[in-house]
Parts: sequence; C-alpha cells; structure tokens
Amino acid sequence: MKIKIAAAALALSLAFTAASAVAQAAMVNGEVKKIDESAGKITLKHGPIKSLDMDEDGMTMVFRVQDPAMLKQVKVGDKVQFEAERTTAGITITKMQKGK
Repeated sequence: MKIKIAAAALALSLAFTAASAVAQAAMVNGEVKKIDESAGKITLKHGPIKSLDMDEDGMTMVFRVQDPAMLKQVKVGDKVQFEAERTTAGITITKMQKGK
C-alpha cells in the first residue's frame, strides 16, 4: 500500500515538473516595435512561436492583446516575453511581461 502511494506521489510530481517546463517553453522573446492603444494591438519582432507552429526566427507581426492594459506596461524598444494563442479574432497575446 505504501509503495503504491509513493509511486503515485512520484508520478504526480513528474507530471507537475513536465507541465511547468512546457509552460516556460511557451514564452516567446520579442521586442516592441509599435503600440496602437486605440486598436488594442502591438507590433513585435519575435522568435519562433512553437505553440502556434511558427518556427521562423526574426519575424515581425502585429498582434491583438487580450487585455488592453498590457499595452500600458511597455514602450517601443522594450524587450518582452509573451504567450500567444489563436482566437476567433486572430492571433492574440494572452500574457506579456518585460524581458530581462
């Protein structure tokens, strides 16, 4: 009985570790090129977005933002890390933070 509980705890621990690694891998590095607050859009030069099957490096794209408040946190030239998803409105930034 104790062995089964220990095995289950180990499996659960490994699952959380793998999920955490995937979440970190989803973050994409980019640089802010333009901000359009009135349209709720941001232009980013970015690396590959593996979660969207975009493997090209050095792309520049316009993205919608899920929360317009994100645009007030950054300025042109800032390095950022972000996550993006395909939505009915197009590719949308769902999370963004200043890079280091």
